Amino acid sequence: MKRILGWIAAAVLPVAAQAAPDCGKVQFDGAPFTFCRIDLEKDPMRLWLYDDAGKPFGSFRNLDRALNAEGKALGVAMNGGMYHPDRAPVGLYIEDGREEMRVITSEGPGNFGLLPNGVFCMMGKKAAVVESRSYEKAPPACTFATQSGPMLVIDGKLHPRFLEDGTSRYIRNGVGVSADGTEVVMAISDRPVNFHHFGRLFRDEFETPNALFLDGNISRLYAPSIKRNDPGFPMGPIIGTVQSMN
Repeated sequence: MKRILGWIAAAVLPVAAQAAPDCGKVQFDGAPFTFCRIDLEKDPMRLWLYDDAGKPFGSFRNLDRALNAEGKALGVAMNGGMYHPDRAPVGLYIEDGREEMRVITSEGPGNFGLLPNGVFCMMGKKAAVVESRSYEKAPPACTFATQSGPMLVIDGKLHPRFLEDGTSRYIRNGVGVSADGTEVVMAISDRPVNFHHFGRLFRDEFETPNALFLDGNISRLYAPSIKRNDPGFPMGPIIGTVQSMN
């Protein structure tokens, strides 16, 4: 990858039996970003929303504590898609193979309805970002899936509605998948950027042919290897990896 600044090798957490995914920082076109690259052969990804009592986890801390009780730990994580005030997902949500919310394909207000939007689908050692209407026509066998929007990169091209000089700038986070589906890049901007800038990060820097915007404003990252645990308002879906504890 071009212009990657100071890769930070993922450290082995004191309580974990395996290394967390590699996380680091990159300066792209004048803006700083933080990213984590996940090799799905080593670290399959998944989603979480509700705890055993049926309440949303809401935070990385709550989720990590629940995993600790099972002899596990949260590896890396990020808010995993848009949600309603009660933190229920706006669009498609699949957890452990169970569809808890259907795919939404209609155009609508806000970023989610800025079609084409997409689905991030996790299938063990493979993942994909699929345009939502294509997903509806031929759903892949996702073990975990979350829908958000807009798509950032679609088959190597930026979303057609993005403007290079767009004035809407926020902290943004998203996810991209390698061409062979074996590697996922999670990234978050460290200062406000527009969609065009954020999409080019995934297309030109990480070279992911398909990438999906997850959210703005509430965007946050959990990456212990670089001492990052972003605070904020309670979240809906959380996406990430799990580590075994010694």
